[in-house]
Amino acid sequence: MARHHQPRSGSLAFMPRKRAKKQTPSIRSWPKSDEANLLGFAGYKAGMTHLIATDNNKNSPSSGLDVQVPVTVLETPPMFVLGLRAYAKGYWGRETMTDIWASEIPKEILKKLKLSKGENPGKKLDELSKNEKLIDVTVIVATQPTLASLPKKKPDVMEMAIGGQLSDKIEYAKQILGKTVSIKDVFEENSNTDVCAITKGKGFQGIVKRWGVRIMTRKATKGRRHSGTGGAWTPARKLWTEPQPGQMGYHRRTEYNKQIIIIGEDGSLITPKGGFLKYGLVKGDFIAVSGSVPGPCKRLVRINIPKRESTPLELDVKYVSQESKQGV
Repeated sequence: MARHHQPRSGSLAFMPRKRAKKQTPSIRSWPKSDEANLLGFAGYKAGMTHLIATDNNKNSPSSGLDVQVPVTVLETPPMFVLGLRAYAKGYWGRETMTDIWASEIPKEILKKLKLSKGENPGKKLDELSKNEKLIDVTVIVATQPTLASLPKKKPDVMEMAIGGQLSDKIEYAKQILGKTVSIKDVFEENSNTDVCAITKGKGFQGIVKRWGVRIMTRKATKGRRHSGTGGAWTPARKLWTEPQPGQMGYHRRTEYNKQIIIIGEDGSLITPKGGFLKYGLVKGDFIAVSGSVPGPCKRLVRINIPKRESTPLELDVKYVSQESKQGV
């Protein structure tokens, strides 16, 4: 049989392929927004299903027809606003000035996170708004996994940016400090979003699985699942472009412009018979995002306002599949 030749798989754009530091991904940059509102939210991946919707896009080949759309269901219980973080301009960029914590935090969150209650946050907020060094304000929020079908009880804490001018950010942060925010306060149906999560971890893998290197012939010495050459003699070192074994999976990845097709409050409207595989029943608030989302089920997924402008599709949902996924 003829030997099969092909270029090496795997994009070098995702280098180095190291393990993520934590399961709660940090957002490196936020989009600009004129509206004083949160620029993101967070949920937990439940699983995938599909729906039937009418394509109302005029320029689409399937315009006016019913199309099948695969969707990922994320359970999004309300998030609690723990505190406020203020930034000032420093030598190396912006630096944290102070954190102002809410005076009333639920006992469950206080116990799990080992926080202390804030003292008179109103007075500190008034002093903060008069500070001339202030350049930005964000909020610190916590998820409530006990409201979802998750075995974990410890909330995931993260920083969330706010849109609008600086004065609008301060006023909005004052309003939501110590309160809960739902997914409907941030996103709307048929709007685009960027999803960020940690992918499935696959451990330490060789070059055949990690980079798609062709398996050697049966007469090759020292095994077949290795590279034929380790590189040129000059330069006398291993180049970063050469395929090498190492960590595969458990990387931080972002997918842009995923459309939110459904936002609901009753999880029974989208939970399949017998529940989602390895997850269970969706209890409360949820969203259905088009396509797949990085990571396994039960993993935290951050949903952000999109950075790249894109027009969402016009879909009229007619049917949502609730058939059992246990045998898939």
